[in-house]
Amino acid sequence: MLTNEEQKQYNRHLILDKIGEKGQLKLKQAKVLVIGAGGLGCPVLQYLTAAGVGIIGIIDDDVVDQSNLQRQILYAVDDIGKSKAATAASRLSKLNPFVQFNVYREKLTNQNAISLFQQYDVIVDGSDNFATRYLTNDAAVLTQTPLVYGAIFKFEGQVSVFNYEGSATYRCLYPTPPKPEESPNCSEIGVLGVLPGIIGSLQANETIKIICRIGEVLANKLLMYDTLSMRQMILKFEKTDKAEVTELEKDYEFFCGIKTATHEITLEELQNNLSIYNLLDVREDWEREQQHIGGQHIPLGELAHRYDEVNTEKPVVVYCKSGIRSQRAIDFLEQQFDTVTFINLREGM
Repeated sequence: MLTNEEQKQYNRHLILDKIGEKGQLKLKQAKVLVIGAGGLGCPVLQYLTAAGVGIIGIIDDDVVDQSNLQRQILYAVDDIGKSKAATAASRLSKLNPFVQFNVYREKLTNQNAISLFQQYDVIVDGSDNFATRYLTNDAAVLTQTPLVYGAIFKFEGQVSVFNYEGSATYRCLYPTPPKPEESPNCSEIGVLGVLPGIIGSLQANETIKIICRIGEVLANKLLMYDTLSMRQMILKFEKTDKAEVTELEKDYEFFCGIKTATHEITLEELQNNLSIYNLLDVREDWEREQQHIGGQHIPLGELAHRYDEVNTEKPVVVYCKSGIRSQRAIDFLEQQFDTVTFINLREGM
């Protein structure tokens, strides 16, 4: 039953004909895991908290960066450097004291995904990379858990619901991942600040519909939204047997072409042997100004016409923020230099 205080908190839901007390109790009893507390995760978490979802899990191993504040509306300047998952839970608990938050300050991997997903009724994907999206899809299929998907790109976004009562999955829509160079993230190409708010709100809406069993869920459908033209369309797609999942991939970054056979080195290993390497920073100028560990600086976007400037007298350690852009740089540089050893700084700065 709802307490007197909960009835006050959820009054506008209780008087809503398609939700009412029955629907609100379903929300109270529901358990939702949100992957990522970034651009998409922030609005998803805010609205699911406000709606009264009983238990909300937040998994994110990242910390707040100043560049996040343009769109990740749960955070403030004072939160820079703090855990996103823990900070989000702390702020959300002030919005609704009747919600329990489970905080996971870790990365979603093929080691923890299954055990985590088994604890929740719905999974909401707020990730920003293809490796996590395929992992999330596969774990949702294996645990038979509905998955609410969202993605953003510059001024456009997508929303869908996968694996809902036998519906199509992410692999039915995207059987194979794109090449890394064809899928830049927002740190490389930018994103309109309000876009994740719109798409994340739509994800929260689908989650509430699933829990309360109201309306038409976006299963077997892909909603596409363009902020510049305000156009919206829904594409239908079908489930395919070729997208069947029987087990998790051993390495999703390798599956998505992000990780190759390139040598890797940790920051600690690098610092202990700094004299035997040359360094190459492929981040943007503003990132370099904030922090760096030395070496040459050639942004990834300029590398194609400046690669001959790279100092190759020693093995070259290439670094960026997370290790993804540096891997792309190495893939390119290895085609230009046959005899030079390039090493990726694992997980970047």
